[in-house]
Amino acid sequence: MRFVKESLIAASAETVFAFHEAPDAFAKLLPPWQKSEIVTPPSSLAVGTRVVLRTKVGPLWQTIEAEHVAYEPGKMFADRMNKGPFASWLHRHIVTARGPAECTLTDDIEYELPLGAVGRFFGGGFARRELDRLFAYRHKVTREACERT
Repeated sequence: MRFVKESLIAASAETVFAFHEAPDAFAKLLPPWQKSEIVTPPSSLAVGTRVVLRTKVGPLWQTIEAEHVAYEPGKMFADRMNKGPFASWLHRHIVTARGPAECTLTDDIEYELPLGAVGRFFGGGFARRELDRLFAYRHKVTREACERT
């Protein structure tokens, strides 16, 4: 399955990428409705960096572990979920310059739900709605932080 969220941001690609490189960026991008606890925050966007998060999924707490697997400074970084609610998850964060003071932020995610076809049938719509909500929030936070600088 694939999910893509793109937003045009009135800030330079350098500004938007620098926002993501900031030590507190991950915490800023956690939505207020999601009960989460950052166990191991990312120390950088470099390949090999690990992130550990505990989050409430329904009535249960679940540990999510991700590792950065690609990094092109100023342009892109990617993380792969090694443990969490998805059977597989590869998330590319891409920043593309559109001019000196404008860029496109793209979150491109390839994922699979657990339980194969059964998971897709029963959870596909829910997962899509949650991804839409999460990345709408993250793009709004990024836009607000970067357009005011």
